[in-house]
Amino acid sequence: MGGRAYVAIDLGAGSGRVILGRLAEGDLELEIVHRFAPPMGRADGHDRWLLGAMLAEIERGLAGVAQSLRARPASLASIGVDSWAVDHALLDSAGELLADPVRYRDARTEGMLEVLDGIVPPRELFARTGIQRQPFNTLVQLFAQVRAGEWPPAARRLLMIPDLVHRHLGGKAVTERTNASTTQAYDPRVGTWDDALLRTIGVPPEVMPEIVEPGTELGRLRSRLAERLGLPAVPIVCPATHDTASAVAAIPLEADWAYVSSGTWSLVGAELAAPLLTEEARAAGFTNEAGVGGTTRFLVNCMGLWILESCRAVWERQGELLPWDDLLACLADAPAPPALLDPDDPRFLNPPDMIAAIEAHLAERGAVTPRGQIAWSRLILDSLAGRYARILALLAAATGRPRRGVHVVGGGSRNAFLNQATADATGLPVRAGPVEATAIGNVLVQAIHDGAFPDLAAARRFVARRFPPEELHPR
Repeated sequence: MGGRAYVAIDLGAGSGRVILGRLAEGDLELEIVHRFAPPMGRADGHDRWLLGAMLAEIERGLAGVAQSLRARPASLASIGVDSWAVDHALLDSAGELLADPVRYRDARTEGMLEVLDGIVPPRELFARTGIQRQPFNTLVQLFAQVRAGEWPPAARRLLMIPDLVHRHLGGKAVTERTNASTTQAYDPRVGTWDDALLRTIGVPPEVMPEIVEPGTELGRLRSRLAERLGLPAVPIVCPATHDTASAVAAIPLEADWAYVSSGTWSLVGAELAAPLLTEEARAAGFTNEAGVGGTTRFLVNCMGLWILESCRAVWERQGELLPWDDLLACLADAPAPPALLDPDDPRFLNPPDMIAAIEAHLAERGAVTPRGQIAWSRLILDSLAGRYARILALLAAATGRPRRGVHVVGGGSRNAFLNQATADATGLPVRAGPVEATAIGNVLVQAIHDGAFPDLAAARRFVARRFPPEELHPR
C-alpha cells in the first residue's frame, strides 16, 4: 500500500489498542496491532491504573508496529494518544510519578459531590466550567484527594492519562484542550484553567499543565526507545486526546444532526460553535467540552453498554452466557418490556452485581423483573434508546433547534438492534458507523498536521466516502 502511516494509541477504560493507520491513494486502512486490557490494581486503599504495566503494553504494541512496517513498508509520520477523560496522576519536581492514577470508579469520591455543592453551588460551578455534574469529574477527584488528606506536598505537575503516555514516549509535559475541558477545572469562556476554583478546593493552580491544541507536535520519540522498538524517532503529535473528541472529529456531521458516541458510556449531543452555559442547559444535564477546530461538544454523558456488559459478566460467572450473535438474533422477536430503566441511576456506576442492582431499581418502581437473558438485554437496550430520545428532546429545547437525524459511532454502532431502537424511539433517521471512529479521528488529526488533509472538513468528507454509514429509519 505504501503511503503515509500514523500510530493511534487508543486507550479505553475497558480496552487499550495500538492501531496502525495507513493512508494512501484515497484509502485509509486500520490495523489493530496490539490489544490489551488496561492493567488495574489496588494500592494505598484505592483502585488504580498500573501505569508502568500500561506503558509496557503500549511499547509491545509499538514493537508490533515496527514489525508490520517491515512486512508492508510505509513512511511512518507520527504517533498520538487518546484516552478516556478525568483520570490523572501527579509528578514531582524531577518528573517522577508520585502514585499510579486512581480509577474514576474508585469509592474515594462517594459523597463528595454533595460536600462540594456546599462550597461551590452547582449553578455557579456550571456557569464557570460548563461541565455536567458527575461524581467522577477530575475536580471532584482532586477535591476528594485533598479532603482525605492525601494530597502529596511534593506534587508539581498534574497530567491526564494521554499526557502521561505522550511524555513517556518523548513529548512535553502538557495537556491538550479537548481533555483539559472535561476536568471541570477549565473555564471555557477564556480557555484557561480556573485558578480561583482550584484554590477554593485546595489545589495549587501551579500544578496544572500548559494547554495545547489538537495537532500540536510535542517532541519526538526518544532515541533510545525508538532504537529498542525498531522505529524511527518520529514526531509525537497530540490528536484530540479525549477519545470522544477524536470520535466526533471523525463524524461527517450534517447540519442539525446529533451524534451518539456509543460504547461503555453513551455521549449524546451536537457540535456547536460556542459553549452554551445557560441554566436550562445545566438543569438538563448537558456538558460543554472542547472539540477540534474550536468547536464545542454539547452533550450529555449517560450510561451506555456498560450495563449490559456487566450483566453478561454475571451470566458468564454463572456459566449461562448466551453467545452475542445468538442474543442479537433473538432480540427483535422478544416482547417489548413493560417499563424502562433509568440508565443513569447512580447504583449502575460500579455495582458488585449489576443484576441485583437492576432488580432493586425495578422493585422501587413497582416494575416486573424480566426473565431470561434475552428479556433482560431488550430491557437494557430499549432503555438506552429511550434515554437517547429524552436527551435529544432536551437538546432541541436548549439550543432552539430540533435535530434532523442521529449519527451513531463507536463500538455500539455495530448493535443493529440498538440502532433501530434509537430510530424508533427518536423518530429520526439513524446513520451507524464508523465503528472505529475514535482511532480514525486520532489518525485524521495527525494526518492534518502532516499535510495529508487541508482541514477537518476535508478529512470528514474523506470519512464519508471511505466509511459510508448504514442508514436506518424509524418504524
